[in-house]
Amino acid sequence: MIEPFLSANPVLRKLEDAGYEAYFVGGSVRDFLLKRRISDVDIASSATPDEVKSIFLKTVDIGIEHGTVLVLFNGGSYEITTFRTEADYQDYRRPKEVAFIRNLQDDLKRRDFTMNAIAMDRNGKLIDPFDGQTAIRDKIIQTVGKAEERFGEDALRMLRAVRFVSQLAFTIEKDTITALIKQIDLLKNIAVERKKAEFEKLLNGKNQKEAIKVLLDTNLFLYLPGLATKKQQLKQLLNFQCESLNKNEMWSILLFCLEIMEKSAGTFLREWRMPIKDIREIQQMLLFLEKRLQQEWSVYDLYRAGHDNILSVEKLYVVINGITETDSMDHWLDLYEKLPIKHVSDIHVTGNDVMEWFEKSGGPWLKETLLRIEAAIVAGELENNKQKIKEWLLTCSPN
Repeated sequence: MIEPFLSANPVLRKLEDAGYEAYFVGGSVRDFLLKRRISDVDIASSATPDEVKSIFLKTVDIGIEHGTVLVLFNGGSYEITTFRTEADYQDYRRPKEVAFIRNLQDDLKRRDFTMNAIAMDRNGKLIDPFDGQTAIRDKIIQTVGKAEERFGEDALRMLRAVRFVSQLAFTIEKDTITALIKQIDLLKNIAVERKKAEFEKLLNGKNQKEAIKVLLDTNLFLYLPGLATKKQQLKQLLNFQCESLNKNEMWSILLFCLEIMEKSAGTFLREWRMPIKDIREIQQMLLFLEKRLQQEWSVYDLYRAGHDNILSVEKLYVVINGITETDSMDHWLDLYEKLPIKHVSDIHVTGNDVMEWFEKSGGPWLKETLLRIEAAIVAGELENNKQKIKEWLLTCSPN
């Protein structure tokens, strides 16, 4: 037994001591068998939410209607979900009702893929009624029971299957892929936010290229925002080695392949319900990437971009140009670090100073003057010193 199971073990013991069954379930067990890093664990128990709350002093109702209670115990937080079955699904995404049960196997039966339907007790014993271990050994993504039924319950499982192709380098089993293609139209019922969460994980998986091929071969891409008419452009992503790119860098190279640059990126990303902060970050990357692909960095562009943008744009530049070895990133970051200022707030004069020197009120002239000061300091033509800036302005300013 390893962490984080070891830290969570007392939670299972406490549930068992109270007379209930409790197991580790889902992705943490799968990743344990795959020797992948495990960030947290999910716990399933025969105890109902009220029974869980009676056992532990500190709890939070985070999904009580679906049987999930957050337990705060021994300095950790653990989600405990009651064994349950689910009635007919509505909109191919939500069960009409959830029934709490006492039987582990019936709980595992409702899960998506056999590799995710394995439970483990606190002693490390595996309960695997659907032979998920064989699927893991053979690197196969296979639904629990009939694929058409599982996808009909929650159509997002189709995109999850492709996401696992990317993350785990597994292959989707033949009958599962057949059902996926047959029922793919159900994806139109799934909220964009849920698609985005899966797609982002897909983009950053180690087997991303194979997953994108599956998106293209199954026509699943037709049900993703902004991609329906972009099949040929999406294929371009297969030409690049993107393993080093983070989430927003992956969005940026995707947009580059789709031939959507900075000015149009906002519209595309809003279709994906992207947070404003991320949209702005990606737009900045695309703005400087477009310039970088045309010419080397200017000192002023390095200043405007800042450290993080320079780093991301250089990573994208290397990937797009297929460069395997380069010291350009260190070169440009070194130049940036040597700039006399990194932000306009570093300048040793204010707008009030400038208005006082010229005995004028504010207006467009003031903004232009401050920009001239900023550019001159960045270029090394003017020392960032209040008196020097004043002398420079009064000597050379047309105002």
